[in-house]
Amino acid sequence: MALTIFFALDGFIFAGWVVRIPAVKEQTGASASTLGLALLGVSAGAVITMMLTGRLCRRFGSHPVTVVSGVLLALSVALPPLTHSALTLGLVLLVFGAAYGGINVAMNSAAVDLVAALRRPVMPSFHAAFSLGGMLGAGLGGLVAGHVSPTRHLLALTVIGLLVTAAVGPTLLRHDAPTPPDDHGRIRNEPASASERPAGRVRGLVLVFGLIALCTAYGEGALADWGALHLEEDLHARPGVAAAGYSCFALAMTIGRLSGTALLERLGRTRTLVFGGATGAAGMLLGSLAPTVWLALLGFAVTGLGLANIFPVAVERAGALAGPTGVAAASTLGYGGMLLGPPVIGFMAEWFSLPAALTSVAVLAGVAALTGFATRRAAVS
Repeated sequence: MALTIFFALDGFIFAGWVVRIPAVKEQTGASASTLGLALLGVSAGAVITMMLTGRLCRRFGSHPVTVVSGVLLALSVALPPLTHSALTLGLVLLVFGAAYGGINVAMNSAAVDLVAALRRPVMPSFHAAFSLGGMLGAGLGGLVAGHVSPTRHLLALTVIGLLVTAAVGPTLLRHDAPTPPDDHGRIRNEPASASERPAGRVRGLVLVFGLIALCTAYGEGALADWGALHLEEDLHARPGVAAAGYSCFALAMTIGRLSGTALLERLGRTRTLVFGGATGAAGMLLGSLAPTVWLALLGFAVTGLGLANIFPVAVERAGALAGPTGVAAASTLGYGGMLLGPPVIGFMAEWFSLPAALTSVAVLAGVAALTGFATRRAAVS
């Protein structure tokens, strides 16, 4: 339960930031391309710290690293609205990204240990908490967007984050991560451990799972950072309705992930990856090209359902193969896709248009589906 709350807190704080991006963009006077460069600070901070966090988890344990990262995340989210230029925004987002990358590797490493101990594919349940937190954070942001300044809003998130971490952090600190079962106690359909596979094969599979995570997380980052702007600027939605776009996406991901364990047990991992990627691609084509706000919101929801379980499955498989190092590697690629996606979308929007740029989400979701199908013999489904 404590670990689940940290997943929810991560989503809540991150969503609280992304729904205020339009206001921060106006405050800094940034264009689409310069905002994209500033958002690259989140990407850089996260990618730099992710592999380091994997090593810290091996040395100090994933539970203490999760708690420390939670404190840093809560403190750093208050910084962006204090800036008044794209350069300073990018610098503070570097700090925010470092905390965000650290907590995601640490809590996913802890979750991989719990999945192995429980002997069931419950990883989507943890990510459902992240999506639920994102939905609540985006919903709250939409309610206060027209009444509360970004500075006060994000400072309130800092207070909430510190209080939640103080309340549940001691629980994680009192308990060591569970020891995964030996090979005879492996969960059904689990691939052989890293010791039973050639090192090069393990690295290759971790890379494949990381690329699958990248393709789908790219869509999460794009919708988080550009979904509200698309609805507001291209479809002329009111700020509150525009903020609801990410809420629809996050709600759909929550529903998909809450049913993820049953889906994985019924379909297996390969079918879940393929069907999820195809559904996400179709949904994003609708969301980016729809002529009305309500059709776009429907497209966002379908995209959320399709992408819901792909990322947690990819990270869990990488962790099962190579422990915290595998989680860190797959997370670096996956969250790198989530965080690099927004600046890429920004440049594409400057060159073409924002709706055209958002279709790249559909393309990469299709790539994830094809990759999952092509590697079906390399990893047990």
